[in-house]
Amino acid sequence: MNTVSTLTPDVTLEQAGTALLDDPQPFDPLDYSREPPPGYNLPILPHHVSPGRLERVLRAGRFAVTTEIAPPDSADPEEVYERARVFEGCVDAMNATDGSGAHCHMSSVGMCSLLTRKGYAMVMQVSCRDRNRIAIQGDVLGAAAMGVANIMCLSGDGVQSGDHPEAKPVFDLDCMSALNIVRMMRDESRFLSGRKLTSPPHVFLGAAANPFAPPYDYRPLRLAKKIEAGAQFVQTQYCYDVPMFRRYMEQVRELGLHEKVFILVGVGPLASARTAEWIRSNVAGVHIPDSVIARLKGAQNPKQEGIRLCVDIINEVKEIEGVHGVHIMAYRQEQSVPEIVERSGVLGGRVPWHPGLVKP
Repeated sequence: MNTVSTLTPDVTLEQAGTALLDDPQPFDPLDYSREPPPGYNLPILPHHVSPGRLERVLRAGRFAVTTEIAPPDSADPEEVYERARVFEGCVDAMNATDGSGAHCHMSSVGMCSLLTRKGYAMVMQVSCRDRNRIAIQGDVLGAAAMGVANIMCLSGDGVQSGDHPEAKPVFDLDCMSALNIVRMMRDESRFLSGRKLTSPPHVFLGAAANPFAPPYDYRPLRLAKKIEAGAQFVQTQYCYDVPMFRRYMEQVRELGLHEKVFILVGVGPLASARTAEWIRSNVAGVHIPDSVIARLKGAQNPKQEGIRLCVDIINEVKEIEGVHGVHIMAYRQEQSVPEIVERSGVLGGRVPWHPGLVKP
């Protein structure tokens, strides 16, 4: 498993790692003695682009765990805090989704604003569906000013699949061009227009990847394009077919992409065979083999079997060369995430920092 990521496509993970290891005080993900008060950024370490904990954990060679936090249909901040507390001590960062499924909820900017003040590590998803280039650049600056250290650029689900099918989609940009623009803002301190920034956003850039959608041989090439555009980490679609994912990773390694990007494999518990069948039929890009559905059908307790299946998949994919972490998506099963993390042993005894560690 590679230990650190690239700053540019010309520098391998190993070269960047050597420079980091030469630092007199390398980052220890278990050492919180130099942790600032919640709401204040960590210093940016050498060869890092952000002050974020997710980047620190990945570059230190630790296996990272991220998850998704579902935004509420509410303006009450306590509902956000209550949802975040479920994940304390078991994840390195939480994705604030941005109109997932084209359904309207609290914005990802709002979620991140509330949670970064408490000290949570957030990944702010930015969908190109609802914003033009002016709005996206403004949101990135605002998020970075609030302490958001991770930005994930997505094209976004089509509005026809959501609860506002009459909405007008924007799609001024796609995920590739959005990545390139945010990278330009960070590395060149300028807007797309060329106007200079007085202070750039120090953000770790992410994207999504789907190894399970045809054309399969094109998927590694698409990953390469996202890396070229600026992606430093990717989170994949749900993985329920490990052999298929292994074949994808073989192609990724042949292209040397595993040395240029951190890959976090998407996993998640299935509540029942019926749920799995519905997802397979209705959610684009999710591949669930018949063997998985048969396993759930044959279980006395399908929900617990879904958790066991998720744990089994984590234990398989974490041994694949080039995999740097997992992204646990447990929609409406968020309470299962701590159990999945504990039973898989994926953190190896490490306890990610969370606001509950702060002494009153």
